[in-house]
Amino acid sequence: MPYKHSQPIYLVEKPRFKSYQLNNFRDIPQLDKLSEQQKFDIEVVGNVLPFKANNYVIDQLIDWEQVPNDPIFVLTFPQKDMLRPEHYDEIAALLRQGADKAVIREAANRIRMQLNPHPAGQADHNVPVFNGEPLHGVQHKYKQTVLFFPSQGQTCHAYCTFCFRWPQFIGMTDIKFASREIEKLVAYVQQHDEITDILFTGGDPMIMSAKNLAGYIEPLLQADLPNLINIRIGTKALGYWPHKFVDDDDAGEMLALFRKVVQSGRQLALMAHFNHPRELENEVVQQAIHNLKQAGVVIRTQSPVMRHINDDPATWARMWQLQVKLGCLPYYMFLARDTGAQHYFSVPLVRAWQIFREAYQQVSGLSRTVRGPSMSANPGKIQVLGVADAGGRKVIAMRFLQGRNPDWVQRPFFAEYDEKACWIDELKPAFGEEKFFFEEEMERLYHEKSDASTADDFE
Repeated sequence: MPYKHSQPIYLVEKPRFKSYQLNNFRDIPQLDKLSEQQKFDIEVVGNVLPFKANNYVIDQLIDWEQVPNDPIFVLTFPQKDMLRPEHYDEIAALLRQGADKAVIREAANRIRMQLNPHPAGQADHNVPVFNGEPLHGVQHKYKQTVLFFPSQGQTCHAYCTFCFRWPQFIGMTDIKFASREIEKLVAYVQQHDEITDILFTGGDPMIMSAKNLAGYIEPLLQADLPNLINIRIGTKALGYWPHKFVDDDDAGEMLALFRKVVQSGRQLALMAHFNHPRELENEVVQQAIHNLKQAGVVIRTQSPVMRHINDDPATWARMWQLQVKLGCLPYYMFLARDTGAQHYFSVPLVRAWQIFREAYQQVSGLSRTVRGPSMSANPGKIQVLGVADAGGRKVIAMRFLQGRNPDWVQRPFFAEYDEKACWIDELKPAFGEEKFFFEEEMERLYHEKSDASTADDFE
């Protein structure tokens, strides 16, 4: 149903946010449909990978008649196979024994460190140096764009079970990105005139109040940085709590802040995460999109392609069509990153390309702003262009959409055909080459950085 209102929908009683985590998830009435073993599985996996849901997801998005196979249920509730069998068995045994919480936490932390908590060089190669010190809570991998992790925005309205930023939510502060130091970010951008974009990320910056978010954004506007063109905000709020932009207590204040950014002459781009078309079908999310557009916000949409959730061309075509109908711009189809429960969600590269291609064929040109399938890997964003025939043999064609070295961008390269490979490091160069064209330079960049103890990579 398309939105019908230009004012908030809920005029009698506004919905109140209610969160569910391990300590209270058994209070969810709909979980009566699950067996005790299924509830125990949620508890086991939720002690390793973060779990959080809310009343909007539970009451408005999950089709409980389809549980446990409902895609939104899988998207938010931990499933047994998200852990390797040996990891599941270890935590399950401790819970059955009634082990002390500290013992369970120690085992969980040991398992977590085996799950590649910071893929793509986030911890080692993306953190810049400012005045001789690492600029914590900031990543700068690609030349034009700097990522900022506001400390109050390092949680979400609900957690996606596939999330590659899961270390932000598990209480291990030594592997968490966060910063309150907006002044240092301003000074860093002033020193780097190649930076045109700041991306607020998390977690979810939209978990913050308008007042707290303004505390980060307004200093950027007041600094009047001539090189700063775009302010981006990565968020799942439209999918998981669209009331944020409709009838939350500070919804009007938030929209006014966005208008202020737009009136400064900069683009405010909401990088909205939608993983399934159902997240776009409720009237409240359509109203939220309308309100944001009225405030001058540009909404770009993205999602990974994931088994058990959206690994189907018709699902993607429907999602892109709905997004365009509502005035959003399809932006990226990603591949599940090599972290956390990747083994559960990952789709082989060849299959992901087939899904993308078949979905792309079903939509008009207005939906074809989307790019993918793309790996956000250590060297950069690598797009799978497809399977080609080269001299009678199959190869996988790829190119960089972003690269640590900008000169890599748009250069096609080829890998041996492998219908099982799910990530770049599982592929071998085609035509007898020992390495992909960028690998030696990557090694040299890392070696030089290690010697100099600097972080000049770009995000």
